[in-house]
Amino acid sequence: TRTQKPPPSNHSASPLPALDTAASYALVEAAVQRAHDRLFKDNFVPWKFHARHSDFEPAANASRTYIRTVTIQQHGIDSAAILKPLAGEVNERYTLSITTAGDVAITAVSSIGILRALETFTQLFYQHSSNAGVYCPRAPVNIIDAPKFSYRGFKMDVARNYYPPSFILHTIDVLAWNKFNLLHLHVTDSQSWPLDIPALPLLSQKGAYRTGLFYTRQQLAEIQEYGMYRGVEVVIEIDMPGHTSVIALAYPDLITGYNIQPDWSTYDVEPPSGSLKLNSSAVYAFLDTLWKDLLPRVEPYSAYFHTGGDEVNTNIYKLDETVRSNASAVLRPLLQEFVDFNHGYVRAAGMTPMVWEEMLLHWNLTLGQDVVVQAWLNDDSVAQIVSKGHKAIGGNYNYWVRLISLLHLPLPPCPCMQRGAETYAKYLDCGHGSWVDPSSPSSTPEFLDYCSPLKNWRRVYSYDPLASVPPNATHLVLGAEVHIWSELVDPTNFDPVVWPGAAAAAEVLWSGAKDAAGRNRSLLDAGGRLGEWRE
Repeated sequence: TRTQKPPPSNHSASPLPALDTAASYALVEAAVQRAHDRLFKDNFVPWKFHARHSDFEPAANASRTYIRTVTIQQHGIDSAAILKPLAGEVNERYTLSITTAGDVAITAVSSIGILRALETFTQLFYQHSSNAGVYCPRAPVNIIDAPKFSYRGFKMDVARNYYPPSFILHTIDVLAWNKFNLLHLHVTDSQSWPLDIPALPLLSQKGAYRTGLFYTRQQLAEIQEYGMYRGVEVVIEIDMPGHTSVIALAYPDLITGYNIQPDWSTYDVEPPSGSLKLNSSAVYAFLDTLWKDLLPRVEPYSAYFHTGGDEVNTNIYKLDETVRSNASAVLRPLLQEFVDFNHGYVRAAGMTPMVWEEMLLHWNLTLGQDVVVQAWLNDDSVAQIVSKGHKAIGGNYNYWVRLISLLHLPLPPCPCMQRGAETYAKYLDCGHGSWVDPSSPSSTPEFLDYCSPLKNWRRVYSYDPLASVPPNATHLVLGAEVHIWSELVDPTNFDPVVWPGAAAAAEVLWSGAKDAAGRNRSLLDAGGRLGEWRE
């Protein structure tokens, strides 16, 4: 059973429009069916986590108390934002109880809260080794649960390696199990453009790795809708003005410094080099066409749109005939105009812009107060962002992100990324080999590889997104993201590289890095729980 009644009177005086009740029911009914399938079709026998030959499960012929009733009560009315919320717009709190008599009760303010409760419910049951059904060894159960952070993101690079749509859907399923609520798709980069833009068909025709390895309009909509039904908002990033050299394959006149060899590292962070020209009317005409095609298609499913802005190399603009300078005094007003132009389109489409931290902290651009700024370099970046009054997304590269240790870095230089000071730090793909060969046999120690060494899940647990933020500004930290870049990752090794590290990040974002006594979770019981999660 499921009931709805109006929210308490202390809710916002100007609430968002209510979602059609049928849509709320559809979200929950789909989640109930998934929970049923998880319990009875996709469960496991937990023999690995008990003593050898132990009686870790009830006897197959033992008396049984069956689940008699499952009552699901939603005591709030979903707003229209439930399908594509800004951080904090959805109350995800839930309660879950299982009595020894076999009665289950789930309550939540929102349908998304019910989704979170059902994920927890399925994780309380195991498959019996005799195939006699599933059982819960923990009854009675009483859970009151809510997230610490309203933005719990996972960033997935689908440009440097191609992932079939089915694999992205699989990843969304796993994100939902871990109570992530946002999948940030880094869709395009210097290496490929795997996104169909019907108004600019050459982008995917020329920019995909091969014919057909791009996401059609229908596939992109399916990915976003699939996430919506699982409480995982899919946010699209088109990174620019850097990380855009692939555009030259289709529209060469728009890119400066394309694929300079062998000295690519003077002009870019990765090969092939190339950036959008900064003072070109042709570039602005291209962007006008791009945004008019893409933004109306993604807006029904997402409240955010990410316009990138990281790792802008100043040297490359000495080659740009519309600029001919690498001076910040020349480039800054051009970047300001560029970002203002793009964000104007994002807002006009009804979405909130996102950028990487450099646009605010290095280039000191004037960003709208609605812009969410994503940090990745260090904890001090988060503190600086909120000190300027902006909402911040955390993600310290020393814990949750990776550094390209074998490449020269773009201008401006960042002292925190220099070798010898916690350099080879945390993206999930760290420590899995070198993507770019060293320039000479002696230029890089043979034991170092791509942002090595690998950081394990204990390292992930030790990161606190609020570590450097003063108490009066913590409300501006929406949450954080954990990242997987794909220079060295593709569908064949994605899951073992990503998990369980990302699961540890999910727990930090949902429950906090410390327990109620202030102790690091990973030093206590997380190992056993993550092993069970892996199964």
